[in-house]
Amino acid sequence: MYALRLKPGMDLKQEMAQFVETNQLQSASVSTCVGSLRELIIRPANQKELLHLKGHYEIVSLTGTFADHGKNNHIHISVSDSTGNTIGGHLVDGNIIYTTAEIVLLNNKDLNFTRVVDPETTFYELEVVGN
Repeated sequence: MYALRLKPGMDLKQEMAQFVETNQLQSASVSTCVGSLRELIIRPANQKELLHLKGHYEIVSLTGTFADHGKNNHIHISVSDSTGNTIGGHLVDGNIIYTTAEIVLLNNKDLNFTRVVDPETTFYELEVVGN
């Protein structure tokens, strides 16, 4: 298990991927995250266009996996605004920390995560070896 804190101005996705790569975590997953963003960029469900919002958002959920030592990942985020409205989607680069992001990552040593093209979905999907 690894814990890290991201500071204001850092990119949420890039910093996590760099941490996974630097610490050579072959198959990591997000256990928990609390924090806030000042800039939100996500790909909503079944959309090609990205949603880009600026403001103050609380991270209410962050979940996903890192495969191939952080080179491939699949992460989803949910955030809420000042009125409690919540939105979520696929995390992409450009999500900028407002005050903090306190993250716990799990290193799944007995598993090997990789991503391969699934013939049915035509997307790169998680392949797990070692269950």
